Amino acid sequence: MTTFTIESDNNITAFAALEDALNHGIGSTEGTFSSEKELTKLSAAWPTARFAEVWNGFAGVVPFGDLKPIKKFTDRKSAVARIWKAIQALTPAPAQHAAPAAPKKTKRTKDAKPKDGARPPREFSKKAIVLDLLKRAEGATLKEIMAATDWQAHSVRGFISGSLGKKMGLKIDSVKREDGERVYHAA
Repeated sequence: MTTFTIESDNNITAFAALEDALNHGIGSTEGTFSSEKELTKLSAAWPTARFAEVWNGFAGVVPFGDLKPIKKFTDRKSAVARIWKAIQALTPAPAQHAAPAAPKKTKRTKDAKPKDGARPPREFSKKAIVLDLLKRAEGATLKEIMAATDWQAHSVRGFISGSLGKKMGLKIDSVKREDGERVYHAA
């Protein structure tokens, strides 16, 4: 397992073994870590500005050429996660003579149900209530559907688009009346 050391000047070094990391620069090494969790514990007492200093110390340098310098991180958790992910580029490559891993077996996936095979809604369910409202000659306004289902406006619109439109394949017409009220009608 790769072990990393961080020095007081924010220099991070990767070692193939813990013993190598412990024997390296005993005086200047601030700590060692082998996982994101250990890095979190090690950096618990750091001021938040230090995370940006650590990041900017290797941003733009080989093998971190695609990383850009930053001013600050939003929080400690994201700082540790991003730094941990970035320093994985320092991990020594596995030996070239290693045998290739056996391919994993693929899992069987469920077959998708066709739209015309969609199940009818259960009696007295909210889906059935909305469908009854939409099938009326005058259709149903957004406020009527909200009152009947006790849903918020965005939930009604998402339900009409997703469950009725995409999953069931129903054509739902939406028209804005002269009074500004939107009316939905099942075609």
